[in-house]
Amino acid sequence: MPQTPPAHFMVPRKLTDSELAQAIRLDLEAELDAMNLYQSHIDATDHALAKKVLAYVRDDEREHAALFNALLRELDPQLAEEEAAAPEKLKLIESGASEQEVAALTESGEGEPAGDEVRSHRFVPRELTVGSLRGGS
Repeated sequence: MPQTPPAHFMVPRKLTDSELAQAIRLDLEAELDAMNLYQSHIDATDHALAKKVLAYVRDDEREHAALFNALLRELDPQLAEEEAAAPEKLKLIESGASEQEVAALTESGEGEPAGDEVRSHRFVPRELTVGSLRGGS
């Protein structure tokens, strides 16, 4: 039985891109919830056919989520910028960079950390340097 009221989608006017992005985020959330639900059913059974059907449907939801995510990048340029910077931020976080160094990546606006000092320590945690590994400073 549907949880959403049938008239919920009936809007008296066209949505702005911002409003549509908000609606698509809700759609994306529903797709992710469905993926998790189907996966939990897969994990909870040994019935081979049920597992195959549930995996098929889960993967279909994954495709929908990917499409909604791509649409959100079109509707929300700020999200697109954050997603573009995310792989570099992930590398910085993994390397042990400070919060300021990670934040500087976005603040520079070019996908690069701001300032020479931040750039010089980009992938090397401060506690691990060639000198520290040799026993020097």
